Amino acid sequence: MKVAIVKYNAGNIQSLTFALNRLGITPVLSDDPQILLTADKVIFPGQGEASSAMRSLRAAGLDQVLRQLKQPFLGVCLGMQLMCTSSEENDTQGLGIIPEKVLRFADPSVKVPHMGWNDITDLKSPLTQGIDEHSYLYFVHSYYVPLSEYTIATCAYPQPFSAALHKDNYYAIQPHPEKSADAGMKLLDNFLKL
Repeated sequence: MKVAIVKYNAGNIQSLTFALNRLGITPVLSDDPQILLTADKVIFPGQGEASSAMRSLRAAGLDQVLRQLKQPFLGVCLGMQLMCTSSEENDTQGLGIIPEKVLRFADPSVKVPHMGWNDITDLKSPLTQGIDEHSYLYFVHSYYVPLSEYTIATCAYPQPFSAALHKDNYYAIQPHPEKSADAGMKLLDNFLKL
Protein backbone atom coordinates (compact mmCIF):
# COMPACT_ATOMS: atom_id res chain seq x y z
CA MET A 1 0.00 0.00 0.00
CA LYS A 2 1.32 3.42 -1.00
CA VAL A 3 0.64 5.99 1.72
CA ALA A 4 1.62 9.61 1.02
CA ILE A 5 2.04 12.30 3.66
CA VAL A 6 1.52 15.81 2.31
CA LYS A 7 4.79 17.74 2.51
CA TYR A 8 4.31 21.43 3.30
CA ASN A 9 5.46 23.91 5.88
CA ALA A 10 3.28 22.77 8.79
CA GLY A 11 3.74 19.07 9.31
CA ASN A 12 4.25 16.98 12.41
CA ILE A 13 5.93 14.35 10.29
CA GLN A 14 8.39 12.33 12.33
CA SER A 15 6.14 10.93 15.05
CA LEU A 16 3.39 10.25 12.49
CA THR A 17 5.91 8.37 10.31
CA PHE A 18 7.03 6.28 13.30
CA ALA A 19 3.40 5.43 14.11
CA LEU A 20 2.79 4.29 10.52
CA ASN A 21 6.04 2.28 10.62
CA ARG A 22 4.66 0.41 13.66
CA LEU A 23 1.66 -0.52 11.47
CA GLY A 24 3.97 -1.88 8.77
CA ILE A 25 3.73 1.17 6.47
CA THR A 26 6.64 3.18 5.09
CA PRO A 27 4.98 6.43 3.98
CA VAL A 28 6.25 8.73 1.24
CA LEU A 29 6.59 12.39 2.22
CA SER A 30 5.80 14.39 -0.91
CA ASP A 31 4.57 17.64 -2.40
CA ASP A 32 4.57 16.10 -5.89
CA PRO A 33 1.01 16.26 -7.29
CA GLN A 34 1.45 13.00 -9.23
CA ILE A 35 2.52 11.09 -6.13
CA LEU A 36 -0.38 12.50 -4.11
CA LEU A 37 -2.91 11.79 -6.88
CA THR A 38 -1.78 8.17 -7.30
CA ALA A 39 -1.24 7.17 -3.64
CA ASP A 40 -3.61 4.62 -2.11
CA LYS A 41 -4.08 6.83 0.95
CA VAL A 42 -3.11 10.44 1.71
CA ILE A 43 -2.49 11.89 5.17
CA PHE A 44 -2.51 15.66 5.69
CA PRO A 45 -0.86 16.45 9.04
CA GLY A 46 -0.44 19.86 10.52
CA GLN A 47 0.65 21.93 13.43
CA GLY A 48 1.28 25.63 13.61
CA GLU A 49 -0.67 28.59 12.32
CA ALA A 50 -3.43 28.44 9.71
CA SER A 51 -2.68 31.40 7.42
CA SER A 52 1.02 30.60 6.95
CA ALA A 53 0.15 26.93 6.35
CA MET A 54 -2.39 27.91 3.66
CA ARG A 55 0.17 30.25 2.05
CA SER A 56 2.59 27.34 1.86
CA LEU A 57 -0.05 25.07 0.28
CA ARG A 58 -1.06 27.70 -2.28
CA ALA A 59 2.55 28.51 -3.19
CA ALA A 60 3.11 24.84 -4.05
CA GLY A 61 -0.24 24.50 -5.86
CA LEU A 62 -1.25 21.85 -3.34
CA ASP A 63 -4.52 23.58 -2.46
CA GLN A 64 -5.83 22.62 -5.92
CA VAL A 65 -4.39 19.09 -5.78
CA LEU A 66 -5.87 18.21 -2.38
CA ARG A 67 -9.38 19.16 -3.53
CA GLN A 68 -9.10 16.70 -6.47
CA LEU A 69 -8.18 13.57 -4.55
CA LYS A 70 -10.47 10.53 -4.81
CA GLN A 71 -8.74 8.11 -2.45
CA PRO A 72 -9.20 8.02 1.34
CA PHE A 73 -7.72 11.20 2.80
CA LEU A 74 -7.05 11.98 6.47
CA GLY A 75 -6.48 15.48 7.82
CA VAL A 76 -4.93 15.66 11.30
CA CYS A 77 -5.14 18.59 13.77
CA LEU A 78 -4.35 21.77 11.78
CA GLY A 79 -4.82 19.62 8.66
CA MET A 80 -8.44 19.07 9.72
CA GLN A 81 -8.97 22.79 10.26
CA LEU A 82 -7.45 23.72 6.88
CA MET A 83 -9.93 21.35 5.18
CA CYS A 84 -12.76 23.65 6.29
CA THR A 85 -14.01 26.75 4.50
CA SER A 86 -12.42 29.29 6.83
CA SER A 87 -10.78 29.79 10.20
CA GLU A 88 -10.94 32.61 12.73
CA GLU A 89 -7.18 32.17 13.09
CA ASN A 90 -5.92 35.27 11.26
CA ASP A 91 -9.11 35.25 9.14
CA THR A 92 -7.83 32.40 6.97
CA GLN A 93 -9.59 30.97 3.93
CA GLY A 94 -9.24 27.17 3.97
CA LEU A 95 -9.53 24.47 1.34
CA GLY A 96 -13.34 24.41 1.49
CA ILE A 97 -13.53 20.61 1.36
CA ILE A 98 -15.78 20.57 4.42
CA PRO A 99 -18.19 23.53 4.50
CA GLU A 100 -17.63 24.54 8.13
CA LYS A 101 -16.00 27.50 9.88
CA VAL A 102 -13.21 26.98 12.42
CA LEU A 103 -13.73 28.98 15.62
CA ARG A 104 -11.48 29.96 18.55
CA PHE A 105 -12.27 28.60 22.00
CA ALA A 106 -13.84 31.56 23.79
CA ASP A 107 -15.07 30.16 27.11
CA PRO A 108 -13.22 32.09 29.87
CA SER A 109 -13.47 29.09 32.22
CA VAL A 110 -10.93 27.01 30.25
CA LYS A 111 -7.30 27.47 29.27
CA VAL A 112 -6.45 27.93 25.61
CA PRO A 113 -4.95 25.98 23.96
CA HIS A 114 -6.91 22.83 24.78
CA MET A 115 -3.91 20.63 25.56
CA GLY A 116 -3.80 17.09 26.88
CA TRP A 117 -5.96 13.98 27.04
CA ASN A 118 -9.71 14.21 26.51
CA ASP A 119 -12.39 11.66 25.75
CA ILE A 120 -14.35 11.25 22.53
CA THR A 121 -17.99 10.17 22.21
CA ASP A 122 -20.75 9.68 19.63
CA LEU A 123 -18.48 7.56 17.44
CA LYS A 124 -20.16 6.81 14.12
CA SER A 125 -17.79 5.84 11.34
CA PRO A 126 -15.59 3.00 10.09
CA LEU A 127 -12.74 5.34 11.10
CA THR A 128 -13.62 4.84 14.78
CA GLN A 129 -14.60 1.15 14.58
CA GLY A 130 -13.28 -0.81 17.55
CA ILE A 131 -12.59 2.33 19.58
CA ASP A 132 -14.65 2.51 22.76
CA GLU A 133 -16.90 5.43 23.62
CA HIS A 134 -15.07 7.72 26.05
CA SER A 135 -11.65 6.61 24.82
CA TYR A 136 -9.01 9.24 25.54
CA LEU A 137 -6.92 10.86 22.81
CA TYR A 138 -4.33 13.63 22.89
CA PHE A 139 -5.31 17.14 21.79
CA VAL A 140 -3.35 20.38 21.26
CA HIS A 141 -5.40 23.17 19.65
CA SER A 142 -6.80 26.66 20.21
CA TYR A 143 -9.42 26.45 17.44
CA TYR A 144 -12.20 23.95 16.85
CA VAL A 145 -14.83 22.87 14.33
CA PRO A 146 -18.42 23.03 15.66
CA LEU A 147 -20.71 20.02 15.55
CA SER A 148 -22.38 19.50 12.17
CA GLU A 149 -23.76 16.86 9.83
CA TYR A 150 -20.13 15.92 9.08
CA THR A 151 -19.23 15.17 12.72
CA ILE A 152 -18.33 11.51 13.32
CA ALA A 153 -16.88 11.90 16.84
CA THR A 154 -17.43 14.50 19.53
CA CYS A 155 -15.28 15.99 22.28
CA ALA A 156 -16.11 18.72 24.82
CA TYR A 157 -14.03 21.62 26.18
CA PRO A 158 -16.40 22.52 27.76
CA GLN A 159 -18.77 22.97 24.81
CA PRO A 160 -19.05 20.02 22.42
CA PHE A 161 -17.00 20.22 19.21
CA SER A 162 -16.07 17.93 16.32
CA ALA A 163 -13.27 15.53 17.24
CA ALA A 164 -13.58 13.95 13.78
CA LEU A 165 -15.27 14.76 10.47
CA HIS A 166 -16.20 12.86 7.32
CA LYS A 167 -17.37 13.98 3.90
CA ASP A 168 -17.10 11.69 0.85
CA ASN A 169 -13.53 10.30 0.74
CA TYR A 170 -12.29 12.98 3.16
CA TYR A 171 -11.82 12.21 6.84
CA ALA A 172 -10.37 14.49 9.49
CA ILE A 173 -9.45 14.24 13.16
CA GLN A 174 -8.57 16.95 15.68
CA PRO A 175 -6.47 14.84 18.12
CA HIS A 176 -2.99 13.60 17.29
CA PRO A 177 -3.34 9.83 16.70
CA GLU A 178 0.42 9.28 16.86
CA LYS A 179 0.41 10.63 20.44
CA SER A 180 -2.83 8.92 21.50
CA ALA A 181 -1.62 5.46 22.55
CA ASP A 182 -3.73 2.42 21.57
CA ALA A 183 -6.84 4.38 20.52
CA GLY A 184 -4.75 6.57 18.22
CA MET A 185 -3.03 3.59 16.64
CA LYS A 186 -6.41 1.91 16.11
CA LEU A 187 -7.67 5.06 14.41
CA LEU A 188 -4.69 5.09 12.02
CA ASP A 189 -5.09 1.37 11.36
CA ASN A 190 -8.79 1.87 10.59
CA PHE A 191 -7.90 4.64 8.13
CA LEU A 192 -5.43 2.35 6.36
CA LYS A 193 -8.22 -0.24 5.95
CA LEU A 194 -10.78 2.17 4.41
